[in-house]
Amino acid sequence: MLVTGSRIYTKTGDDGTTGLLHGGRVSKGDELVDAYGDIDEAVAALGAARAAGLEPRLSETVLWLQRQLFAAAADLAASPWQRRRLVAGVSLVTAEMTAGVEQLIDDLVAERPLRPVFVVPGATQSGAMLDLGRAVVRRAERHAVRARARGHLVSDEVLRYLNRLSDLLFVLARHAAGDAEEPPSHD
Repeated sequence: MLVTGSRIYTKTGDDGTTGLLHGGRVSKGDELVDAYGDIDEAVAALGAARAAGLEPRLSETVLWLQRQLFAAAADLAASPWQRRRLVAGVSLVTAEMTAGVEQLIDDLVAERPLRPVFVVPGATQSGAMLDLGRAVVRRAERHAVRARARGHLVSDEVLRYLNRLSDLLFVLARHAAGDAEEPPSHD
């Protein structure tokens, strides 16, 4: 949430609408609002993962992703008539952002290969929070797809980015859990 004045409340949303970035309003019940609301929730879950004691390198990566998620939320929340005002990497998701996520996935998997098993989250608090963030990002992606199907402007790159990001969060969760993750029993 961006605080711009001395009061946190504006009362402009009391009618059930919310403002779009660079002008216009939409219902708070709209799928588009669900999508960027999910992103807000994912940012909070990732913050909880950092607060749970991630190792410094993973913590820095997660902070970087939180900042990128602000760009994804802004991209979704932008007025369709004002998209020219969006700034690449700040309020507009770019192919370079998605490529950066893909490269990080490749690097992390090369460092710690994934085991071909179903994983039950919860081996560590930080790993569980990263898995929660992954699930919320997947929900954001579903809401963005639904919003697009209902006529909202949702870029292909936002959808690609959210899809890759959920994969990266899975990989990060495995790194955060480390050796504490037990393979499933076959009882």
